[in-house]
Amino acid sequence: MQNQNFNYISTAIDPRGVAQLVLNRPEVHNAFDDNMIQELIQALDLFATNPQVRVLLLRSSGKNFSAGADLGWMRSMADKNYDENLQDAGELARLMQKLDNFPAPTLAIVQGAAFGGAVGLVACCDIAIASDKASFCLSEVKIGLIPAVISPYVVRAIGERASRRYFLTAERFFAAEALHLGLLHQLVSEDELHDVSDAMVQTLLANSPAAVKAAKNLIFTVANQPTTQALIDETSRRIAAIRVSSEGQEGLSAFLQKRTPAWQQTQPHADTDNKGQA
Repeated sequence: MQNQNFNYISTAIDPRGVAQLVLNRPEVHNAFDDNMIQELIQALDLFATNPQVRVLLLRSSGKNFSAGADLGWMRSMADKNYDENLQDAGELARLMQKLDNFPAPTLAIVQGAAFGGAVGLVACCDIAIASDKASFCLSEVKIGLIPAVISPYVVRAIGERASRRYFLTAERFFAAEALHLGLLHQLVSEDELHDVSDAMVQTLLANSPAAVKAAKNLIFTVANQPTTQALIDETSRRIAAIRVSSEGQEGLSAFLQKRTPAWQQTQPHADTDNKGQA
């Protein structure tokens, strides 16, 4: 993957195939605007088409994960007409959809505050690990707006009942509550964030790359669908296809022969001094 010159984010891929997507505006608490949104979309497109990428980490630099929308960006939107606002919102929606549909596993690592649209970014990731001091807020109604674009992902993550409270009150809630609601999967101390996140990455990397991607796609196919004969037939087709695939055959053979599968035998260690840029 060729180097890209990003101003608002940074990216890297380590030898294991772990891609890093880092919000990198710590001076404004990683608030995002239309420029950052475009850079995130571009990086996601590059990573999604890179066969080396096995896991995507979404994190940020500095004290806070993200303060949500940049104040200057919000001021500019107030001066735009309906059609311009519709186009602007469409780009944020495109970002959320690309992150949600990313083919490889995605892991959000959250420290500090995650407000507004940043809650949507967390909700779009497959796994979310946060500092026990992290906090969240769906703050839009405080300034006369609504969390519209992120709502499908946040409501899916925390449920309709919790959304009825936090969409309407704009209350700040903290890491323990976010864990209880299902927005987060694990809480750790801030000092442990790196080590615990890397342990999760190692867990993901131990599994068949093709099977992990197929399992993620399977979830999208079966979630909230009635168990019709068509769905039963589709799931039967998928397991049959993966059983006869090269990785399926290797995995079954390794299990039966009590040996390590090929994708683990060739797995390199992380090398922070040898990062390819997205």
